[in-house]
Amino acid sequence: RMISAKSFLSKPLSAKRFTTPLRKRGLRFHSLSAWFIFRNPIMQNLKLLKSEKRYAGKVFDLIVDEVQYPSGNRAVREVASHPGGAVTVPLLDSNTLLLIRQFRYPMNEVLYEFPAGKLNEGEDPQVCARRELEEETGYTAGAIRRLGRIYTSPGFCSEILHLFLATGLSRTVGGPRLEEGEFGLSVEPTSVAKVAVMIENGTIVDAKTICGFHLALKKMGISQ
Repeated sequence: RMISAKSFLSKPLSAKRFTTPLRKRGLRFHSLSAWFIFRNPIMQNLKLLKSEKRYAGKVFDLIVDEVQYPSGNRAVREVASHPGGAVTVPLLDSNTLLLIRQFRYPMNEVLYEFPAGKLNEGEDPQVCARRELEEETGYTAGAIRRLGRIYTSPGFCSEILHLFLATGLSRTVGGPRLEEGEFGLSVEPTSVAKVAVMIENGTIVDAKTICGFHLALKKMGISQ
Protein backbone atom coordinates (compact mmCIF):
# COMPACT_ATOMS: atom_id res chain seq x y z
CA ARG A 1 0.00 0.00 0.00
CA MET A 2 1.36 3.41 -0.99
CA ILE A 3 1.21 6.04 1.76
CA SER A 4 1.74 9.72 1.02
CA ALA A 5 3.25 11.67 3.91
CA LYS A 6 2.88 15.06 2.23
CA SER A 7 -0.01 16.23 4.39
CA PHE A 8 1.84 15.28 7.57
CA LEU A 9 5.04 17.04 6.55
CA SER A 10 3.72 20.50 5.73
CA LYS A 11 4.85 21.89 9.12
CA PRO A 12 7.02 20.79 12.05
CA LEU A 13 5.54 17.71 13.69
CA SER A 14 5.79 15.84 16.95
CA ALA A 15 6.09 12.06 16.89
CA LYS A 16 2.60 11.75 18.39
CA ARG A 17 1.04 13.96 15.74
CA PHE A 18 2.88 12.06 13.04
CA THR A 19 1.71 8.60 14.08
CA THR A 20 -1.82 9.14 15.41
CA PRO A 21 -3.55 9.67 12.01
CA LEU A 22 -1.87 6.53 10.69
CA ARG A 23 -2.90 4.43 13.69
CA LYS A 24 -6.51 5.52 13.15
CA ARG A 25 -6.26 4.23 9.61
CA GLY A 26 -4.73 0.95 10.76
CA LEU A 27 -1.37 1.70 9.16
CA ARG A 28 2.18 1.66 10.44
CA PHE A 29 5.56 2.51 8.98
CA HIS A 30 7.73 -0.58 9.15
CA SER A 31 11.19 0.86 8.59
CA LEU A 32 12.02 4.49 9.39
CA SER A 33 9.61 4.63 12.29
CA ALA A 34 8.38 7.83 13.89
CA TRP A 35 10.21 6.85 17.08
CA PHE A 36 13.52 6.64 15.22
CA ILE A 37 13.00 9.82 13.23
CA PHE A 38 12.02 11.99 16.18
CA ARG A 39 14.15 10.49 18.94
CA ASN A 40 17.41 10.32 16.98
CA PRO A 41 18.93 13.83 16.58
CA ILE A 42 20.74 12.82 13.40
CA MET A 43 17.45 11.91 11.69
CA GLN A 44 15.11 14.61 12.99
CA ASN A 45 15.14 16.44 9.66
CA LEU A 46 14.58 13.33 7.56
CA LYS A 47 11.22 13.30 5.81
CA LEU A 48 9.39 10.10 4.99
CA LEU A 49 7.54 10.79 1.74
CA LYS A 50 6.14 7.39 0.83
CA SER A 51 6.07 3.91 2.35
CA GLU A 52 4.99 0.88 0.38
CA LYS A 53 4.82 -2.79 1.32
CA ARG A 54 5.97 -4.44 -1.89
CA TYR A 55 5.94 -8.03 -0.62
CA ALA A 56 4.34 -9.82 2.32
CA GLY A 57 6.18 -13.04 3.03
CA LYS A 58 6.13 -15.84 5.58
CA VAL A 59 9.42 -14.76 7.16
CA PHE A 60 9.66 -11.05 6.33
CA ASP A 61 7.96 -8.23 4.43
CA LEU A 62 9.70 -5.98 1.93
CA ILE A 63 9.12 -2.28 2.62
CA VAL A 64 10.22 0.37 0.14
CA ASP A 65 10.37 3.93 1.52
CA GLU A 66 11.04 7.18 -0.27
CA VAL A 67 12.80 9.68 2.00
CA GLN A 68 14.06 13.24 1.68
CA TYR A 69 17.25 14.46 3.34
CA PRO A 70 17.76 18.00 4.72
CA SER A 71 19.62 18.84 1.49
CA GLY A 72 16.44 18.21 -0.47
CA ASN A 73 17.86 15.11 -2.11
CA ARG A 74 15.60 12.08 -2.20
CA ALA A 75 16.50 8.43 -1.78
CA VAL A 76 14.83 5.04 -1.74
CA ARG A 77 15.39 2.83 1.30
CA GLU A 78 14.57 -0.87 1.09
CA VAL A 79 13.88 -2.64 4.37
CA ALA A 80 13.26 -6.30 5.15
CA SER A 81 10.71 -5.97 7.96
CA HIS A 82 11.16 -8.93 10.31
CA PRO A 83 9.31 -9.75 13.56
CA GLY A 84 12.53 -10.74 15.33
CA GLY A 85 13.50 -13.96 16.99
CA ALA A 86 15.06 -15.67 19.98
CA VAL A 87 18.28 -17.65 20.35
CA THR A 88 19.10 -20.12 23.11
CA VAL A 89 22.62 -21.04 24.25
CA PRO A 90 21.95 -24.47 25.82
CA LEU A 91 24.41 -25.44 28.57
CA LEU A 92 24.14 -29.21 29.02
CA ASP A 93 26.71 -29.27 31.82
CA SER A 94 29.51 -27.03 33.05
CA ASN A 95 31.64 -27.86 30.00
CA THR A 96 29.20 -28.85 27.27
CA LEU A 97 26.96 -26.84 24.94
CA LEU A 98 24.33 -28.11 22.54
CA LEU A 99 24.82 -27.11 18.92
CA ILE A 100 22.48 -27.97 16.10
CA ARG A 101 23.74 -28.88 12.65
CA GLN A 102 21.34 -28.05 9.82
CA PHE A 103 21.18 -27.25 6.13
CA ARG A 104 20.54 -23.57 5.38
CA TYR A 105 18.94 -23.08 1.98
CA PRO A 106 20.01 -19.45 1.31
CA MET A 107 23.68 -20.32 1.91
CA ASN A 108 23.45 -23.83 0.39
CA GLU A 109 25.53 -25.05 3.32
CA VAL A 110 25.23 -27.13 6.46
CA LEU A 111 25.86 -24.84 9.45
CA TYR A 112 26.50 -25.22 13.16
CA GLU A 113 24.20 -23.01 15.21
CA PHE A 114 22.47 -22.56 18.52
CA PRO A 115 18.70 -23.23 18.51
CA ALA A 116 16.71 -20.22 17.34
CA GLY A 117 13.40 -19.25 15.85
CA LYS A 118 11.09 -16.47 14.76
CA LEU A 119 8.82 -14.69 17.22
CA ASN A 120 5.10 -15.14 16.82
CA GLU A 121 3.07 -11.93 16.88
CA GLY A 122 3.17 -10.43 20.38
CA GLU A 123 5.23 -13.32 21.75
CA ASP A 124 7.59 -12.92 24.71
CA PRO A 125 11.13 -13.68 23.43
CA GLN A 126 11.79 -15.94 26.42
CA VAL A 127 8.73 -18.05 25.54
CA CYS A 128 10.01 -18.31 21.99
CA ALA A 129 13.49 -19.30 23.21
CA ARG A 130 12.09 -22.11 25.36
CA ARG A 131 9.86 -23.35 22.53
CA GLU A 132 12.63 -23.43 19.94
CA LEU A 133 15.01 -25.18 22.35
CA GLU A 134 12.49 -27.94 22.96
CA GLU A 135 11.42 -28.30 19.34
CA GLU A 136 14.92 -28.38 17.87
CA THR A 137 16.88 -30.26 20.54
CA GLY A 138 14.33 -32.23 22.56
CA TYR A 139 15.45 -30.55 25.78
CA THR A 140 13.66 -28.25 28.19
CA ALA A 141 15.40 -25.65 30.36
CA GLY A 142 15.14 -25.53 34.14
CA ALA A 143 16.32 -21.92 34.06
CA ILE A 144 16.80 -19.36 31.34
CA ARG A 145 18.69 -16.08 31.63
CA ARG A 146 18.77 -13.15 29.25
CA LEU A 147 22.11 -12.44 27.59
CA GLY A 148 21.18 -9.44 25.47
CA ARG A 149 20.02 -8.68 21.96
CA ILE A 150 21.63 -8.13 18.57
CA TYR A 151 20.64 -6.38 15.34
CA THR A 152 21.52 -8.93 12.69
CA SER A 153 21.75 -6.76 9.55
CA PRO A 154 20.77 -3.17 10.43
CA GLY A 155 21.74 -1.85 7.01
CA PHE A 156 18.62 -3.33 5.43
CA CYS A 157 16.78 -5.54 7.92
CA SER A 158 14.80 -4.74 11.09
CA GLU A 159 15.39 -8.16 12.68
CA ILE A 160 16.32 -8.15 16.37
CA LEU A 161 17.45 -11.40 17.98
CA HIS A 162 17.09 -11.90 21.74
CA LEU A 163 19.73 -14.19 23.24
CA PHE A 164 19.31 -16.42 26.30
CA LEU A 165 21.41 -18.86 28.31
CA ALA A 166 19.54 -22.07 29.14
CA THR A 167 20.64 -24.25 32.06
CA GLY A 168 19.25 -27.21 33.98
CA LEU A 169 18.46 -29.06 30.77
CA SER A 170 16.23 -32.14 30.79
CA ARG A 171 15.55 -34.43 27.85
CA THR A 172 11.91 -34.68 26.79
CA VAL A 173 10.21 -38.03 26.25
CA GLY A 174 9.31 -37.33 22.64
CA GLY A 175 12.60 -35.77 21.55
CA PRO A 176 12.87 -32.99 18.95
CA ARG A 177 9.75 -31.90 17.07
CA LEU A 178 11.08 -30.78 13.72
CA GLU A 179 9.32 -28.94 10.95
CA GLU A 180 9.48 -30.37 7.44
CA GLY A 181 12.24 -27.98 6.39
CA GLU A 182 14.32 -29.01 9.41
CA PHE A 183 14.51 -32.72 8.65
CA GLY A 184 18.14 -33.81 8.75
CA LEU A 185 18.86 -31.45 11.65
CA SER A 186 21.10 -33.09 14.26
CA VAL A 187 21.91 -32.16 17.85
CA GLU A 188 25.64 -32.00 18.59
CA PRO A 189 26.82 -31.86 22.23
CA THR A 190 30.10 -29.95 22.02
CA SER A 191 32.62 -28.86 24.63
CA VAL A 192 33.01 -25.15 25.34
CA ALA A 193 36.66 -25.36 24.30
CA LYS A 194 35.79 -27.02 20.98
CA VAL A 195 33.14 -24.41 20.19
CA ALA A 196 35.79 -21.72 20.71
CA VAL A 197 38.11 -23.52 18.28
CA MET A 198 35.31 -23.97 15.73
CA ILE A 199 34.64 -20.23 15.81
CA GLU A 200 38.32 -19.39 15.50
CA ASN A 201 38.95 -21.73 12.55
CA GLY A 202 35.78 -20.74 10.67
CA THR A 203 33.80 -23.94 11.16
CA ILE A 204 31.15 -21.89 12.96
CA VAL A 205 30.29 -18.81 10.91
CA ASP A 206 26.73 -18.12 12.08
CA ALA A 207 26.67 -14.63 13.65
CA LYS A 208 24.04 -15.25 16.33
CA THR A 209 25.91 -18.34 17.49
CA ILE A 210 29.22 -16.48 17.76
CA CYS A 211 27.58 -13.60 19.66
CA GLY A 212 25.64 -15.94 21.92
CA PHE A 213 28.74 -17.96 22.75
CA HIS A 214 30.80 -14.97 23.86
CA LEU A 215 27.93 -13.44 25.83
CA ALA A 216 27.33 -16.78 27.55
CA LEU A 217 31.00 -17.09 28.52
CA LYS A 218 30.83 -13.66 30.10
CA LYS A 219 27.62 -14.56 31.95
CA MET A 220 29.22 -17.77 33.25
CA GLY A 221 32.42 -15.96 34.23
CA ILE A 222 34.60 -17.95 31.83
CA SER A 223 37.56 -16.18 30.26
CA GLN A 224 39.43 -17.31 27.15
